[in-house]
Amino acid sequence: MSRRFQIIAVALAVGFTLSACGSEKGASDANAGTAATESSAGTKGTKGKRMDMQEAAERADGMLDAVLKKIDPEVQWAHGPTTKGSCDVSRRRTVMTIVSADRRQGFLDQVEKIWRTSDYRIKAKNNDAVFPAVYAVSKDGFGISVSVRAKGQVFFEADTPCVKESKVADSASEPNGPAYQGVYPLPSPNVRSGYWSAGAS
Repeated sequence: MSRRFQIIAVALAVGFTLSACGSEKGASDANAGTAATESSAGTKGTKGKRMDMQEAAERADGMLDAVLKKIDPEVQWAHGPTTKGSCDVSRRRTVMTIVSADRRQGFLDQVEKIWRTSDYRIKAKNNDAVFPAVYAVSKDGFGISVSVRAKGQVFFEADTPCVKESKVADSASEPNGPAYQGVYPLPSPNVRSGYWSAGAS
């Protein structure tokens, strides 16, 4: 009888140990699941809910507004096309001020400095003499870039992370020159600046 009691006690002890291990694994799996849920929760909007495409587009507009307002001397700009992906949005601005080849790198250096002071991370730079570009990303996963393309025209683009699908309205930001409503592609840069256009023919 005593031996039978010992066998039962050992069996109970082993069962408790296995149960405890299972509980620990369950808690670990639950924590991992919670972390995965939190990491996939998406970018949050102003009300704490997952941001939708419209809210993300407005955030992208704000990023573009901010950099264009800080460029000194001021440049004239117009809206480029807005595009939607399956879960992301891209907003664009086209600089209508002529930025000469002599001022091109200085322009990009100023933009890069603005982004660094805004706590953006510079992801990449293209130091090409004709078509330079700078690519940055914000802490909440929004990408922003400045690039020089054909005829020396400067373009800005802000790209949202993946967000909740929704309709997207046109940007509410007012350009500081002609809107070129319905005109695409936009004209080549045609506004002269005493500073930015220096040396341009």
